[in-house]
Amino acid sequence: MTGFASASASPVSDVETALPGITVEIRTVNSRFLDIAFRLPDELRQLEPAMRELLVAGLRRGKVELRAAQGRAAEEGLPQPSPEQLNRLSRLETSVQAWLPKAPPLSVHEALQWCRSAGSSAPGPARLDELALQAARAAIESLKDARAREGDRLVAILMERIVKLRELAAQAGPLVPAVVQKQQQRFLERWTEALAAADSSTGGNASVSAESARDRALNEAAAFAIRIDVAEELSRLNAHLDEIERLLKAGGELGKRLDFLIQELHREANTLGSKSAALELTGISVEMKVLIEQMREQVQNIE
Repeated sequence: MTGFASASASPVSDVETALPGITVEIRTVNSRFLDIAFRLPDELRQLEPAMRELLVAGLRRGKVELRAAQGRAAEEGLPQPSPEQLNRLSRLETSVQAWLPKAPPLSVHEALQWCRSAGSSAPGPARLDELALQAARAAIESLKDARAREGDRLVAILMERIVKLRELAAQAGPLVPAVVQKQQQRFLERWTEALAAADSSTGGNASVSAESARDRALNEAAAFAIRIDVAEELSRLNAHLDEIERLLKAGGELGKRLDFLIQELHREANTLGSKSAALELTGISVEMKVLIEQMREQVQNIE
């Protein structure tokens, strides 16, 4: 199922101002199975097993890509030195230069690095991992909500296709008796013509009576009716549609069950086409296959 979600987590205390915020993005596209890929910075590589566990617990199908990026820390990533820190650093620099006159003065970067290390009392890496997992959980929940909304739209589309397939099945049912009756009449006409030709060639001494010829023609028509009878296929097709409709209304994890039922629908439509003895039935079979293929594409999006 396609979807996109992103979430961010940022430090909230003054002690953590040196820590960057974390943004997690998750993209999913259609897939029969759950295929997960990560795009993590080196600082967060160790979180891949934990994030995979979160994704497996929240998702069932789809090709998933999770990206995480570190934002800039507060105030462009720079610490906020206090006057006491700067005063102390100045005294230390003066003391060092008194003993080592050739020592170069501190640069701004060195002063800020010292203030960052001196002012950080929290375990930065551990807190960074916590922020990343927090953002990942929020992104997964947002993705599940988005996929749920898309699922509702997909259910509406599938229900629409079910209605159309039922209409086509209802159209196909009455066509078979009409085709059988027409073929029966055609057999009778052929046997009548054959008898007339035989009478003319034998001078009226044909060995086959008109009654036996008529019976044979009717038997041929009955055998033809059995070959083209699609009542069983239409019955199974309607039963599969009932089951699909029931599953869609019940909800839950139904992607794989729907895959199987779509295959069965395709099989019945193929059989209907192979038994077709009329152009109308062939057209109905083709329309059914188109609708079933559309359903197959949508079902791949459903968990």
